[in-house]
Amino acid sequence: MVFAVGLAPTAAAIVLRPSLSLYYNKRKNSELMRASLNAHKDEDDPLFEAAIRHASLRFQETLRPEPLLVDPYAGCFVPHSVEVDEVHAELPPHQYCLATRFIDDKLLAATKEIEGLKQVVLLTDGIDTRPYRLNWLPSTIIYDISPERIFTGAARKLGDVGAKIPRSCLFFQIPLDSSDIQQILRSKGFTGNRPSIWALQGLPLVNLASFKEILFLVSSLAMKGCIFLGEFPGRLTETEIGIKCTTKEWMENLFMSYDFRVDMIGYDEVARNLDKEPALGDYKNTLFVAEHLRYSDDQMENWRREFQRVEEDADEEGFEEL
Repeated sequence: MVFAVGLAPTAAAIVLRPSLSLYYNKRKNSELMRASLNAHKDEDDPLFEAAIRHASLRFQETLRPEPLLVDPYAGCFVPHSVEVDEVHAELPPHQYCLATRFIDDKLLAATKEIEGLKQVVLLTDGIDTRPYRLNWLPSTIIYDISPERIFTGAARKLGDVGAKIPRSCLFFQIPLDSSDIQQILRSKGFTGNRPSIWALQGLPLVNLASFKEILFLVSSLAMKGCIFLGEFPGRLTETEIGIKCTTKEWMENLFMSYDFRVDMIGYDEVARNLDKEPALGDYKNTLFVAEHLRYSDDQMENWRREFQRVEEDADEEGFEEL
């Protein structure tokens, strides 16, 4: 699915949104920003419920006097039936919001600092607004791998509120349940011969095997040196980490088995770097940044073809000498 080219939301556009501007004038009336994605049929869908929880957290963070991030579209996903806590400016930010800001910053920094990086792959819950709210550089191609049924409803709602992809960028959605995600990505223009960056946040992963499939996907398609970052769901490790193995050691071994060198990032560290108080409460996810250490399949194929060409040239030269 390709979305039409448009303008990214600016600070001015956000301020002028009636719901948000009214909130700042009348803080108690947060209902003005909330709308139902409707769908009585979705309310018992665990994937939908998880995506709505994430949107609710971004919505609440946006309403803070000094927010970590501003998501002008999160409110349109929050049904009236979902309780939104009153915004307490004095409370620390939620770990999810710290991770969201960290990932946002890394994505934008990489696209600006790494020459030729125009491919961004987001592994999401289907209600990720990064393609619309971040200021992507011209010619960036954004891929969203997510549950199609969640994404389709979200895309319709985003269109209703006027969300657009930044001018000269392209956006493709890849259904998570596709039989061959690699092939679909390639058919949409993705190539392992060019830099890319991959971000995981919210993607519904059933078990550790499903995360390993993601590692295999990224390892196959990403060039050597590319970055894979995001939040690893802690529940996937509950039956995996033994007494003699720490979470750090287990994560390092897991990622290295797919040719990634990984660093774990503390949420408290992210908070300190943003001059915020550490987040409260237990949070099982692990924030990570991994560097790919091997060549992509496309790079290896190029090497094989070049090697074959050199061999054929050498055979021809030897034949001529005879």
